[in-house]
Amino acid sequence: MDQMLIFFLAAVLIVGAVMLTLILNSKKGSKKLNVERYRVKCLEIENQLRRDQPSSFQMTVLNADKLVDQALKGLGIKGKTMAERMKNSVSLYSDRNGIWTAHKLRNQIAHESDVNVTYEQARQAIASFKKALKDIGAI
Repeated sequence: MDQMLIFFLAAVLIVGAVMLTLILNSKKGSKKLNVERYRVKCLEIENQLRRDQPSSFQMTVLNADKLVDQALKGLGIKGKTMAERMKNSVSLYSDRNGIWTAHKLRNQIAHESDVNVTYEQARQAIASFKKALKDIGAI
């Protein structure tokens, strides 16, 4: 009788562990991004960058950075800041230097009052953010 009870409890524990594992794994796999939404947003940002409007240079870099951060959060990448989320997803990027350079430019814009962003810097940063969005499956 005691062996039967031990066997029953062991079976319940094993089945419970298997079910818990399946539930946890299914939640990880369900983090899918709305690719069309990110594609449209990315295109809007690209179209906002205008060579003849220097005021668009900084704003488009900020918006592109924010879009990548939203995608990282949407994927469930852990981290308190975007930099932490980027570090936790570094293996996903085909151009690690490009995304870090673009994010550093964003930080300069956000934290330094006298930063001067050129059209070429903004264009390159947006291209790096777009590549990162592709790498993580957002577009």
